[in-house]
Amino acid sequence: MTRTSGTPTGGAVSRRSFLRTGALAGGGAIVGTALAAPAVLAQAPIVLKMQTSWPASDIWMDFAREYVERVEAMSGGRLKIDLLPAGAVVGAFQVIDAVNDGVLDAAHSVPVYWYGKNKAASLFGTGPVLGGSATTMLAWFNAGGGREFYRELIQDKMGMNVVGLLGFPMFAQPFGWFKGEVNTVADLQGFKYRTVGLAADLMQKLGMSVAQLPGGEIVPAMERGVIDAFEFNNPSSDMRFGAQDVAKNYYLSSYHQASEAFEFLFNKDVMDDLDPDLRAILEHSVEAASTSNTARALDNYSSDLQKLQDDHGVKVHRTSPEILDAQLKAWDELIVELEQDEFMKRVLDSQRAWVERVVFYELMNAPDYALAYNHYFPGKLKI
Repeated sequence: MTRTSGTPTGGAVSRRSFLRTGALAGGGAIVGTALAAPAVLAQAPIVLKMQTSWPASDIWMDFAREYVERVEAMSGGRLKIDLLPAGAVVGAFQVIDAVNDGVLDAAHSVPVYWYGKNKAASLFGTGPVLGGSATTMLAWFNAGGGREFYRELIQDKMGMNVVGLLGFPMFAQPFGWFKGEVNTVADLQGFKYRTVGLAADLMQKLGMSVAQLPGGEIVPAMERGVIDAFEFNNPSSDMRFGAQDVAKNYYLSSYHQASEAFEFLFNKDVMDDLDPDLRAILEHSVEAASTSNTARALDNYSSDLQKLQDDHGVKVHRTSPEILDAQLKAWDELIVELEQDEFMKRVLDSQRAWVERVVFYELMNAPDYALAYNHYFPGKLKI
């Protein structure tokens, strides 16, 4: 965290030292002259260095900027965030280590990227789909005990000096991009497929071999033949990195990653060292950005899906019921394996109890939106 003192040397000082200096300056203004007051107000903001796990051109950098804008506006400029793309300081899969070590103050990423450190990280967004959407599971994080489980994982199990928050419930991820059509489980056998986290275990059970790669490496890997099918996340990100140039069949609807959210990571010492109001701004801006991210995503994902079809000749499909059913059966097998771990068993038990109660309400209460859509736009939805 960069903190500038406003002195002629411009040297960095601790927040407590900074505040003591400000208090003395303020006191001097009272005893002496009011002319000293503007110097206090003009002191430099606290600057946090935040790196994402996304390439500079990805729409997710736009989402991260919405968070930065809200933090800076709500803090009245007292907090600034130096937002950097993947690779600016460390690689996409290394940001949590950099935050832990204090190389970065914060990061914008997803929990699934820490699968290699602890498989339980995948339960916070890319675990078994028990029937809840990303919105359902983000609510579990905030109101159903998930945040404390995540703290236990990051700080106690993984030993990280990091605070983690989740925000923006992502729409279910597409099954992905294929050169030809895939309608049955038999069609998937032998594919070299890119995904991440527990989805890798899932796809292997369906007969594919898996490479776990950051988004920026997907198209080059496809061009070199390292992989021959892949998923990333959404039409906008996929189109921006050129998915349509290496495959033409795009399958929407999948259970492999259907309840993910962004992760906001902060060095714990940095958070603890902030005034309570600034710490609250960092936390609650996650909620504010979730709302703005959702609006931006709906706008861009839908328009870019149309562009993929109209401008790039992409065939958009819904994943077949056979493949979806096979995914659920594969999750059944994985759950038995995952629950051998005591911590993962506790997390999954908590998630099941939440989904059983909450999704019963959601499904019972929700009207058939497809029926209404077909009423007003007949013939458009071919499912």
